[in-house]
Amino acid sequence: MKATSFEFRYRLTIGFFIYLLGFWAPWIHYGPFAGRSTSTWLELCGLLASTHVLSLQYATLVVTITAILCAAAGAAFRVSGTAYLGAGIVTSGTMRAPSIVVAGPYRYVRNPLYLGSFVFSLAISILMPPSGAIFFVAAIFLQMLRLILGEEAHLTAQQGELYLAYKARVPRLFPSPVPRVPASAAQPRWLEAILTETYPVTMTLCFVVLAWRYNALLLTQAVIICFGLSLVVRALAVKRPQTI
Repeated sequence: MKATSFEFRYRLTIGFFIYLLGFWAPWIHYGPFAGRSTSTWLELCGLLASTHVLSLQYATLVVTITAILCAAAGAAFRVSGTAYLGAGIVTSGTMRAPSIVVAGPYRYVRNPLYLGSFVFSLAISILMPPSGAIFFVAAIFLQMLRLILGEEAHLTAQQGELYLAYKARVPRLFPSPVPRVPASAAQPRWLEAILTETYPVTMTLCFVVLAWRYNALLLTQAVIICFGLSLVVRALAVKRPQTI
């Protein structure tokens, strides 16, 4: 079930194709199952309004605010996790375990980066066709779980009992409301983290500013721009780890 070294090295590329299939959802455009294409955003608003608990106007507001909060929470987990772990390790093409980080969000949850990615993906999924969104969320979760299991095996092999003790105290994906381990002296690198996490940060800003136009196509275009910008920033401003 755990990811291979190939999957880890090309995790960004695999994630890109998951995004592509989620937005494109070719199965709704071709073949016997082709049908009307709409956004999950619109469908969720209609579904919530159909319960007659909320009007369509308020249902739309609830779905939109929830998406913005998911984007913001996901970006926050990503930035804080990267700030304490280090951009070099986050962007590395190989699994690295020089030490166990027990500072910042890592005192509450073992995998704040993957948790952030998944929560952020929930916000992005409302821009996709419903079947594309279902595929996207399921595929992102499966990829995330495989990567987590691969990293856990690597950390166990590298750090042994020290990591197993940390693993026993800190939850994998559901954050504890209180710190589960004492804080270390690690200092966060916030600017480096924000640059590394340009995509979720800028896309969250786009949600905050543009979501009130209720235009899924406009925000889909923002996804493309923000993702492209993040690749440029990583290439120019984020220091790569040295290969050992």
